[in-house]
Amino acid sequence: MGELLKEELDDIIRRDVKDPRIGFFSITQVEVPPDLRTARVYVSVLGSDEERSATIDALDSASGYVRRILKPRLRMRQIPMLEFRDDRSMEYAQHISETLREIRARDEEFRRTHPQTTGDEATETNPEDAE
Repeated sequence: MGELLKEELDDIIRRDVKDPRIGFFSITQVEVPPDLRTARVYVSVLGSDEERSATIDALDSASGYVRRILKPRLRMRQIPMLEFRDDRSMEYAQHISETLREIRARDEEFRRTHPQTTGDEATETNPEDAE
């Protein structure tokens, strides 16, 4: 049910909702409990915190309109109440990826500037010293 709602909501919002506050967004996930009364719609928004907030506010204010358009498409008796939530998981994943790249670059730089000796070189002794 969540995947069906995700596809329909994305189509409706892009085609029918004409609020200028809605920025570049992507619906990442829709969670629907078994009672089908609500649907949590996670939205990733590209932009500043203000743009994210404005997009979520615009989607919240358009939720009644979106539900009316959903009803004939889904052919359900009751259309769930839509709760739009800001999803920052993509931003977090990008941050982790950048951090890992930085660590890898520092590690490579360290290895270049601090060549290690092999274990054999460290244990070699001069035969004359053994006497």
